[in-house]
Amino acid sequence: MADRKIGYDDTPFLPNSTWRVHDGKRPQPRVIVPGTFSTPETPGLPPSDAIVLFDGKDASKWAGGDGGAIKWKIENGYMEVTPGSGGIQTRDEFADCQLHIEWAAPSVIKGEDQGRGNSGVFLMGRYEIQVLDCYNNLTYPDGTTGAIYGQYPPLVNACRKPGEWQSYDIFFVAPKFDGDNLISPAYITVVHNGILIHHHQPALGPTGHRSVPSYSSPHSKGPLALQDHGDLVRYRNIWIRVLKGYDE
Repeated sequence: MADRKIGYDDTPFLPNSTWRVHDGKRPQPRVIVPGTFSTPETPGLPPSDAIVLFDGKDASKWAGGDGGAIKWKIENGYMEVTPGSGGIQTRDEFADCQLHIEWAAPSVIKGEDQGRGNSGVFLMGRYEIQVLDCYNNLTYPDGTTGAIYGQYPPLVNACRKPGEWQSYDIFFVAPKFDGDNLISPAYITVVHNGILIHHHQPALGPTGHRSVPSYSSPHSKGPLALQDHGDLVRYRNIWIRVLKGYDE
């Protein structure tokens, strides 16, 4: 098998590439073990090349606002926002990535509009995917569940009932700068409960509130952050894959 010829060496070169069409010398994809799907009762397993950020018990990869240990409650395989304790963020920073995160709004419904099960997932600490209980709960569309907050509503509302576990699978491409000049914006793809709600959407800039976003400050990486908005939102089964180029 080791001596078997793979591919071709007499085909044209691909545009802007050192590799030919069907080039057998091109690096093979890394082999990984796929993960498993979650059920309402049990989180799935991450793929073998994922960085597990929270496994239901260990929160050592997270820090509070003061850089110390987080003050959120951890029990029964999830962590729950402790209102008033502040948001949390990963100790490591990331750029291009695939993120899986599961969350549940409180089963006891309190409030309405933005005051119902509110939290947020921040890529690079800057780009918010809204967490909110919008099951039979209307709010402004660019602030609803799964919205790229303040910029784009989701394509559909795929919310489950309050208290039920929900999933975000987020594919994030970090912005690119040349000095202070923006070369390429951040791109965000989001799958909510298995439903595509944003497809390679160019972000207008980091998230703001009641303001128009802009790329006023260059940034190349940042932490994953979760928001304390005063509601008892729960999180579990958080993992991330660092994305690299095809031949890296």
